[in-house]
Amino acid sequence: MYHKHILSNGLRVIVCPQKNTKAITSLVLFKVGSRYETPRLSGAAHFIEHLMFKGTARRPTTLDLSRELDSMGAEYNAFTGKDATGYFVKSASHYLLNSLDILSDMLFNSKFDPAEFKREKGVLTEEIRMYFDNPLMHIEDMIEELVFKGSALGRNIAGSEKTVSAMKRDEMLAFRDNFYNPKRAVVAVAGDVGDNILDLIKKYFTNFSLFGRSSAGGHRKTAKEFRKFRQKQTAARFQSLQKKTEQVQMAIGFPSYAYRDSRLPALNLMSIIFGGTMSSRLFIEVRERRGLAYFVRSGVQPYEDAGMFYIRAGLDPTRLEEAVGVISAEILKLKKAGVTEAELNRAKKTVEGRMALDLEDSYAVASFFGHQEVLNLKLKTPEEKLAEMKKVTLKDVKRAAGEILNKNKLSLAIISQTKDLKKIRQSVSQF
Repeated sequence: MYHKHILSNGLRVIVCPQKNTKAITSLVLFKVGSRYETPRLSGAAHFIEHLMFKGTARRPTTLDLSRELDSMGAEYNAFTGKDATGYFVKSASHYLLNSLDILSDMLFNSKFDPAEFKREKGVLTEEIRMYFDNPLMHIEDMIEELVFKGSALGRNIAGSEKTVSAMKRDEMLAFRDNFYNPKRAVVAVAGDVGDNILDLIKKYFTNFSLFGRSSAGGHRKTAKEFRKFRQKQTAARFQSLQKKTEQVQMAIGFPSYAYRDSRLPALNLMSIIFGGTMSSRLFIEVRERRGLAYFVRSGVQPYEDAGMFYIRAGLDPTRLEEAVGVISAEILKLKKAGVTEAELNRAKKTVEGRMALDLEDSYAVASFFGHQEVLNLKLKTPEEKLAEMKKVTLKDVKRAAGEILNKNKLSLAIISQTKDLKKIRQSVSQF
């Protein structure tokens, strides 16, 4: 399903041919995200991503770039995570050459114009404010800040208004030059690829080794790896934000397993059973039987060296204590009794079905293989991933629940009009 190549400059290439599609996705990933930043440069990786769309020598403005991509009918975007940053173009396959040309031009030749740098600070500030003003979004930052307290993993990917405002262009370019190098990058192409795909990638990306030689002055420094997360939590943590809102946003988080951890498939299945579908325990108990919430779910967020299992819900303020009590009771039940054979079998079928649907899309395929490669994980096919998942036993799931659902490792974040949340804190710890 995939072919891996390494170019002469060290750039890794993953090619994933797909039949029965006329679409193709070109995705370029870099092994750098917000966790690589110093506190002073918080938001730099995200800032760089934005400025890549502000014009090159050949395509001087944002309009020149977007107009050309729009004329292809392409889907295009970029993203910054905590572990990696990515840029992609998804188009009809006969536009592959155009897509590679535009991506390479952006990545190697973006001007990072001082005027654009200054103007974009305002855009980023408004993005930060948008997330802060939206409780459904901001609660995500709050719970990660608690679970990964004292670590770069706990910082907002976009940085803060203060760090963005104070950031200097030369500092940002030095950060880029340290991390945007071919040995930290992957090009993943999936879809209707032709026989000449590798030649085209070589044409546009072989000169990658020339990138960022001295944009900020001096020689490129050796990129420093992130500081690994060390879990030091010995008691439950709580954080609340008093805000005028009609609904309480609540998130519960527990430290969990990293990408490479062999226990991760069991935790993923546990999460699906607990709150990952419309037939999950939380959905039925909290929403269907009691009408306590419209939105309630659980999920797993792994990173290279750590992870988080979370539970989220949007709740009626007048029934908050009741809802938290129900959720706590379900946590206790899961921890003590585990799951049933029928639940486990259904969860496995859920994973298999979702994966089949996801991997019909060329972007999903490029992302599936590209993210594994850029994080230096052992490349596994969907079939291999499914085989691992199918081996998970009831005992594995119960062990994961026992290890993860530790009340002394719990973090609770709440956004609410209510100031006094003492009873909620007590209720959520009763398991």
